[in-house]
Formats: sequence, C-alpha cells, structure tokens
Amino acid sequence: MKTIGLIGGMSWESSAVYYELINLKVRELLGGFHSAKIVMVSVDFAEIETLQHKNDWDGLNNKMINAALQLQNANSDIIVLCTNTMHLCSEEIKKNISIPFLHIAEATGLEIKKHNISKVGLLGTKFTMEKDFYKEIINNLGIEVIIPDEKDRDIVHQIIYEELVHGKFLESSKNTYKKIIKDLEMNGAEGVILGCTEIPLLIKQNDVDIPIFNTTKIHAESAVELAI
Repeated sequence: MKTIGLIGGMSWESSAVYYELINLKVRELLGGFHSAKIVMVSVDFAEIETLQHKNDWDGLNNKMINAALQLQNANSDIIVLCTNTMHLCSEEIKKNISIPFLHIAEATGLEIKKHNISKVGLLGTKFTMEKDFYKEIINNLGIEVIIPDEKDRDIVHQIIYEELVHGKFLESSKNTYKKIIKDLEMNGAEGVILGCTEIPLLIKQNDVDIPIFNTTKIHAESAVELAI
C-alpha cells in the first residue's frame, strides 16, 4: 500500500471527511484490520482565505508547494489536495514535486463520464465557478459545464465562506442551494458537481432530482484506488 499525502485544513471539516472516506474505502477493498497509510500537512485556513481574497496567487502557490514538499519529504507516494479551489495551484505544485499529484477535477470528470452525462452544473467558490482551471479539465473530457448566474454565484460563494467552512449547515442555505441546482437542471444540467469539499456536508443526493458528484468522495476514493 502506498502512502497518501494529504494537504488539508481548507477547511478542516472537509479534511476530516477525507480521512474517514479514505479509510472506509480501504476497509471495503482490503478488509480485515487494514487502514490507510496517510501523512497530512494541515494549513491555517485564515492565512489561505486572506491571500485568496487579496488575489495573491503567488503567495498561495508558495504555501501549497511548501506543503507538498513537506509531504514528499515525509515519504508520501501520492499528493492529494483536499480542496477544489486551491487546485488553481496544481500546476505549480506538480512542477515542484517528483511524485504523482491526483487532480480533483480529473477524478471527477472520469466519474461523470461513467454516467454518460454530456452537460453538468458546477457549484463551488467563485474562483472555481468563474476561472477556467476546473471547467477546462471537464470540458476536455467532452462534458459541457454550466454555472449559476452572477447573483447565484455570489450567494453560493457567500454561504461557503460565511457558513460551511465554519461548520454551520443551515436549512435555509440548503433550500437556497436546492433552488440554484433546480435552475441549473432547468438549463439542461443532467447532473451537478459539488465542486467545493464543504458542499457535500450540506447537500445530499436525496435533496435533488439529478445526480450529484461529490468531489470529496470521488477524490478520496480515487486516491485509495491509486494507493493500492
């Protein structure tokens, strides 16, 4: 079994879910007393959030590279970045490490293809919804990606940063997300990517009528398949 290196803390709530999902998948596949070999470097999300909203991606690249190198130096065999948004730094991370990096959008796109879906909605931070780093990977697999309108993007982003990353899961926010997902469905989305690792803590499959793609679960289980 290879050692999975996790870059966590963005937020710690979803990083804890990664740890659980990875070990559940190892138990499913290997049984017995098996558990995952994991090393985690967990960053201070306050520093990350400040740099994000200053648009200081050079500073963010440096933090992610340093975290990845810590994991590599700790003999990790695979790097998993436990957040969607910070995959904006993935190219810089890959340039500076010599071990495999498992991209969350690539893992998600491959899962979507298994469902023969050609058009999918994307929810996440404004960075994830509006920049091309994520959508382009899905598009390159032959899947069209659509996002909410500007007002709804602001709402989705606000709920993530003001509630979800602080462990607040409000019924009113769940209903807001459900309405936004329904609007994406009305615009042709055959499924929806929960493209922020906190959103699956709020929205479950039985909340909506179209398939959800829980990027946290997809990414974590893909890491296990690679590790064993």
